[in-house]
Amino acid sequence: MSSLYSRSKDLSSRSRKSLSDSPPSSPSPSTKTFRQDRASRSDSSGVESSSDRLPARTSTYTRRENRLASLSKTDDDSASKDYKKLYEDALAENEKLKSRLDDSKQELTKIRSQLDRVAQEKEALEKKVSDMEEELKTLPALARLQALRRGNARLLVENKAMLRTLACLTQTASLPETEDL
Repeated sequence: MSSLYSRSKDLSSRSRKSLSDSPPSSPSPSTKTFRQDRASRSDSSGVESSSDRLPARTSTYTRRENRLASLSKTDDDSASKDYKKLYEDALAENEKLKSRLDDSKQELTKIRSQLDRVAQEKEALEKKVSDMEEELKTLPALARLQALRRGNARLLVENKAMLRTLACLTQTASLPETEDL
């Protein structure tokens, strides 16, 4: 395990140097030796031979080709879609949305008119309440005024009664004087 770790560490440091020192289009001589070094190590270590890598590469290539084929099939499927039907579906959806929008606008208009009506009623009620408050403020004065009117009417009745009594007394007082003569 330690020998593999040291090899991978050496490989990573070599690959960093080769990538930073040379442009990607032309491999440097150190990169060439790195490839040769790696090929000789894998053959000499017995870990993986080129004959073992061939089936792995084949399966990798096969998987890649299968993926590309499936992607091209989906491209063909998408190309064969009925665009007219999609367009009609989109138009139908737009019409539905437009009708919903119109309904919402009508509902909004109704709600606004109701709100205006309620606001007017509120103003009328507030005015009525303020008038009633003014009446309540004048109520004690009104009660006094009514009491004065009742008192005035009572005094008028008493005054008429006194006048009648006075008139009767005057007539009776004047009659006996004439009889004496």
